[in-house]
Amino acid sequence: MSDKPQSGELFGVPYNFERPSLGRMLSAYWQPGKGMLVEKPFGIGYTLNLANWRSWLILGVAAALFYQQQGSADTVEDDTDEPVEVVVDD
Repeated sequence: MSDKPQSGELFGVPYNFERPSLGRMLSAYWQPGKGMLVEKPFGIGYTLNLANWRSWLILGVAAALFYQQQGSADTVEDDTDEPVEVVVDD
Protein backbone atom coordinates (compact mmCIF):
# COMPACT_ATOMS: atom_id res chain seq x y z
CA MET A 1 0.00 0.00 0.00
CA SER A 2 1.37 3.43 -0.88
CA ASP A 3 1.87 6.13 1.71
CA LYS A 4 -0.45 9.10 1.24
CA PRO A 5 0.97 12.55 1.98
CA GLN A 6 -0.09 13.89 5.40
CA SER A 7 0.07 17.52 4.32
CA GLY A 8 -0.08 19.45 1.10
CA GLU A 9 -2.43 21.41 -1.09
CA LEU A 10 -5.46 20.30 -3.09
CA PHE A 11 -7.10 22.71 -5.57
CA GLY A 12 -5.32 25.59 -3.83
CA VAL A 13 -6.65 24.69 -0.36
CA PRO A 14 -4.07 23.50 2.19
CA TYR A 15 -4.55 20.39 4.30
CA ASN A 16 -2.56 18.91 7.15
CA PHE A 17 -3.39 15.63 8.88
CA GLU A 18 -0.15 15.23 10.82
CA ARG A 19 -0.65 14.72 14.54
CA PRO A 20 -0.69 18.22 16.07
CA SER A 21 1.57 19.19 18.95
CA LEU A 22 0.77 21.90 21.48
CA GLY A 23 3.55 24.15 20.18
CA ARG A 24 2.39 23.83 16.60
CA MET A 25 -1.21 24.56 17.60
CA LEU A 26 -0.23 27.72 19.51
CA SER A 27 2.14 29.01 16.85
CA ALA A 28 -0.43 28.45 14.10
CA TYR A 29 -2.95 30.87 15.62
CA TRP A 30 -0.39 33.58 16.48
CA GLN A 31 1.79 34.55 13.50
CA PRO A 32 2.84 38.22 13.63
CA GLY A 33 3.68 39.65 10.23
CA LYS A 34 1.32 37.31 8.36
CA GLY A 35 -2.09 38.10 6.92
CA MET A 36 -5.48 37.67 8.52
CA LEU A 37 -5.87 34.05 7.35
CA VAL A 38 -3.23 31.36 7.94
CA GLU A 39 -3.15 27.63 7.29
CA LYS A 40 -4.85 25.48 9.91
CA PRO A 41 -2.53 23.43 12.13
CA PHE A 42 -4.77 20.38 11.67
CA GLY A 43 -7.48 19.79 9.08
CA ILE A 44 -8.46 21.45 5.84
CA GLY A 45 -8.41 25.15 4.97
CA TYR A 46 -7.53 28.35 6.76
CA THR A 47 -8.08 29.88 10.18
CA LEU A 48 -7.84 33.34 11.75
CA ASN A 49 -4.45 34.71 12.73
CA LEU A 50 -5.02 36.21 16.19
CA ALA A 51 -1.91 38.38 15.84
CA ASN A 52 -3.73 40.42 13.19
CA TRP A 53 -6.15 43.15 14.34
CA ARG A 54 -8.62 42.33 11.56
CA SER A 55 -9.20 38.89 13.08
CA TRP A 56 -10.28 40.47 16.36
CA LEU A 57 -12.67 42.72 14.43
CA ILE A 58 -14.22 39.66 12.75
CA LEU A 59 -14.56 37.88 16.11
CA GLY A 60 -16.22 40.98 17.60
CA VAL A 61 -18.74 41.22 14.77
CA ALA A 62 -19.51 37.50 15.05
CA ALA A 63 -20.01 37.82 18.83
CA ALA A 64 -22.32 40.83 18.37
CA LEU A 65 -24.41 38.97 15.79
CA PHE A 66 -24.61 35.92 18.06
CA TYR A 67 -25.68 38.10 21.00
CA GLN A 68 -28.32 39.81 18.84
CA GLN A 69 -29.66 36.44 17.66
CA GLN A 70 -29.93 35.13 21.22
CA GLY A 71 -31.84 38.26 22.24
CA SER A 72 -34.25 38.01 19.33
CA ALA A 73 -34.86 34.30 20.01
CA ASP A 74 -36.15 35.19 23.50
CA THR A 75 -38.66 37.71 22.12
CA VAL A 76 -39.94 35.30 19.44
CA GLU A 77 -40.90 32.75 22.08
CA ASP A 78 -43.10 35.32 23.85
CA ASP A 79 -45.10 36.11 20.68
CA THR A 80 -46.08 32.49 19.94
CA ASP A 81 -48.96 32.49 22.47
CA GLU A 82 -51.16 34.73 20.31
CA PRO A 83 -53.17 33.38 17.34
CA VAL A 84 -52.11 34.43 13.87
CA GLU A 85 -54.58 35.38 11.13
CA VAL A 86 -53.62 34.34 7.59
CA VAL A 87 -55.40 35.94 4.61
CA VAL A 88 -55.15 34.15 1.25
CA ASP A 89 -56.21 35.95 -1.94
CA ASP A 90 -57.54 33.84 -4.80
